[in-house]
Amino acid sequence: MNIRNLVVEFIGTFALIFIGAGALAIDKGGLVGVALAHGLVIVVFAYAYGHISGTHINPAVTLGLLVAGEIRFGAAIGYWIVQFAGGIAGALVLKAVLPVDGDLGVTILTEGVSPTQGVFVEIILTFFLVNTIFNTAVSGKARNLAGLAIGLTLVFCILMGGPLTRASLNPARTLGPAIASGNYADLWLYFVGPFIGSVLAALLYIGVLKDKGAEAE
Repeated sequence: MNIRNLVVEFIGTFALIFIGAGALAIDKGGLVGVALAHGLVIVVFAYAYGHISGTHINPAVTLGLLVAGEIRFGAAIGYWIVQFAGGIAGALVLKAVLPVDGDLGVTILTEGVSPTQGVFVEIILTFFLVNTIFNTAVSGKARNLAGLAIGLTLVFCILMGGPLTRASLNPARTLGPAIASGNYADLWLYFVGPFIGSVLAALLYIGVLKDKGAEAE
């Protein structure tokens, strides 16, 4: 297991929660600001660390890549450990630096949104995100634009899903603020939804969308 991969996955996930959840907790830029905060972290770290670890910084993304055979199980375990650790650390540091108490950007359902509706939103939006990852970065088709495409996908997912579920799409994004704030409401759906959405994207890619001809060459 490469220690560099684990270090950069920790840093990237820390940044996603500290900046993304932080933007939501501070609540000065509105929904667009929150979406851009998350998306820009993905774009920047995709280019900074993509050549090292692939910049998963999301346990659901790692699961999808594991299903598709793009990462070994042992490496995936290591990624999951540091991703969750990075998410928790990011939320705890965020709690320490915020001037006032708040919900720390915890991912919770909006009033009127049922858990069933919430889990389907998380499934669909995570599917879009991981689908973009497979068909840009993994396939190599988007070349240097892959990081931008992935970041922008997260932006549009949050613009739609933010008002409903706060658009986690990432169990580490949910667990960190949940632990730091002590708010575990509907925690399960932010694991189940992203994991299902990611697996569906992986199965679509390896079963239908993957360029088998290029692989044979």
